[in-house]
Amino acid sequence: MSRLRGLLLAVCAGTAVWALPTAAQQRDDDRFCPNRPSLGSSGCTTLPGQVQVEMAGVDLQLDNNPDERVDTIRFADTLARIGVGPKTEVQIGWSPQVIERSRDKASGAISRVSGISDLTLGVRQNITHSDGHGLSTAIQPFVTLPTGSGAISDGTWSAGVVAPIMYEVNDTWSLGFTGQAAAQADEDRHGRHLDASGIVEVGYTVSSNVTAFGDFVLERDNDPMQHVTMAQLAGSLAWQPTKRTQLDVLAVTGLNRHTPDLRLALGGAFVF
Repeated sequence: MSRLRGLLLAVCAGTAVWALPTAAQQRDDDRFCPNRPSLGSSGCTTLPGQVQVEMAGVDLQLDNNPDERVDTIRFADTLARIGVGPKTEVQIGWSPQVIERSRDKASGAISRVSGISDLTLGVRQNITHSDGHGLSTAIQPFVTLPTGSGAISDGTWSAGVVAPIMYEVNDTWSLGFTGQAAAQADEDRHGRHLDASGIVEVGYTVSSNVTAFGDFVLERDNDPMQHVTMAQLAGSLAWQPTKRTQLDVLAVTGLNRHTPDLRLALGGAFVF
């Protein structure tokens, strides 16, 4: 009897050891953690060999100031996240069509420019919890290259680093902070200046496939032509009909006169 009991215990232990990595692998295969639709970044990285595409089908922004009104529309604004290591992904961001329409309030003159955007390349290196659970942190250097059309482009390169920190408080709530510092292209295209921002985020799980986010953004832009501080408040909603697809909506409002008044975006994400 003792031999039989020992044999059964050995079989159970062996089964448990075999099953644990299988379950972990299953959870890992289901990893899906888009940046969208919140304004902050995630510490999660895409699995090696997988490509996660995040896209805003339409992204509208209104900046209505005393001198002019500027409407900007981005179509198919796309971020591709490519897993290249257990905790490392490469990112490529680009918009194939950007339209900017300006109306001078004094003269009534209207100008319109359109074209492709500049290209942004980045690398996200996860530090803790690459699956996005628990306390997930990462570091993400990036560079923006002046590949855009005419006035749509910044006209010169920019570079910086993003540092996201995300914490799952429980199954319902999450908290996050994303810090960013960049050598941003000057408005006159002849140099670079410091642009720094911080984003505080709160996430709430409404149901098993619906999540809501609230963001507060504070940004300091030290462009030589004008030093400004911008503040924004954002709300967004994400719906995941499957484990690897998401549809989402984002609304952003400016909180001071240096910030664009309104932004609306509709989009989604998927893995293949």
